[in-house]
Amino acid sequence: MKKANIRKALAAGATLAIAAAALSACSSGGGSNGGSDDKTVTIYGTISDTEAELLEQSWADFEKESGITIKYEASKEFESQIGIRAQGGNPPDLAIFPQPGLLGDLAKRDYLVEAPEGVKSNVEKYWSKDWAAYGTVNDKLYGAPLLASVKGFVWYQPKKFAEWGVEVPKTWDELLALTKTIQEKTGTAPWCAGFGSGDASGWPGTDWIEDLVLRQSGPDTYDQWVTNDVKFTDPKIAAAFDSVGEILKNPKYVNAGFGDVASINSTQFDDPVPSIVDGTCALHHQASFYSGFLEDGGAKVAEDGDVWAFVLPGLTEGDHPVTGGGEIVGAFNSNPDTVAVQEYLSSAEWANSRVKLGGVISANNGLDPANASTAILSQAIEILQNPDTTFRFDASDLMPGSVGSGTFWKGMVNWVNGEDTQTVLTEIEAGWPSE
Repeated sequence: MKKANIRKALAAGATLAIAAAALSACSSGGGSNGGSDDKTVTIYGTISDTEAELLEQSWADFEKESGITIKYEASKEFESQIGIRAQGGNPPDLAIFPQPGLLGDLAKRDYLVEAPEGVKSNVEKYWSKDWAAYGTVNDKLYGAPLLASVKGFVWYQPKKFAEWGVEVPKTWDELLALTKTIQEKTGTAPWCAGFGSGDASGWPGTDWIEDLVLRQSGPDTYDQWVTNDVKFTDPKIAAAFDSVGEILKNPKYVNAGFGDVASINSTQFDDPVPSIVDGTCALHHQASFYSGFLEDGGAKVAEDGDVWAFVLPGLTEGDHPVTGGGEIVGAFNSNPDTVAVQEYLSSAEWANSRVKLGGVISANNGLDPANASTAILSQAIEILQNPDTTFRFDASDLMPGSVGSGTFWKGMVNWVNGEDTQTVLTEIEAGWPSE
């Protein structure tokens, strides 16, 4: 789930359009259990490696009780292949979508079936209206949320803060002052950053921008930005870029242990882990899922441990809305076994089963935070379950693929490479569909 939480759709809109033209003569629905054997339900997603093994463990008891075999297939090309498979008449029974916009694209093309009553009931009981909306297309629920991540954490070493005599900042200005202080005390860049992620390079930069748009301009502007009622060329969006640039484009502040500002693009998003663990990197901006990477790197993630984190502060003390991500499970058929598995995955029972295995969280309100494997993940669950939390889903995941996983990602890479903000914003906005 670690990498699955951060994978974004790879030009979903363009891929679907090309595939549609090439495969227009093909069947467009899920076959009988997607071509799988009787009592077997196939699931396709991005969750891979150790996290895929934990996913399979999480539903093992359900398989025994129901007699249904769940066959899971992971793919790094999920975002481009799911549309091709759907349009080619060879979809899985269920798909775990890391981007609501991609689920919406397929739902609008009638490849997905509406969620069954059991899923609707679970969503109404266990999920907030905001989370339910991410699986809703044209007022119809097509999928239930699965796992989640809280973004905007800043990872640091508590013992280093004590050594330097600094404290966790409570406002954005205090964060900038903290950065300056660490730089002066150490003589090195405090922040490390990595935008590299193969075809998805640039996505960590979009997380930075989303955090600043939400904090500086508020949730209403953020929502209007997602729908393009506020353009990328709007001064409010430019202000977010400029604020992020105070850190990421300052050669005194980045890129700890890796080089200059330009090295951000050549540094893979998970490369900073050893530098955070050994203290070379003092500050790193990344989501809750990063705790798993840090633990794998040998760190104890705890307030009194090797590494801990604070939520990126807002403009004023106590004002720190959060962004986050997650997956939505959608179905390509309404076969009884498919329905049974989809209902189970939308339940509190499954959420607790998976979270107990470690490394992940869910926004399911039936989840006990005590089941989380680390204190930071328990904190993230509490943030998600707190009715007073101002939460917004990752903007690039909600935007059309041509922008969110297209020009926005590319724009962040160009921006780090030295292209001026206004040029980058104009190029990103140009990716917005005309319809």
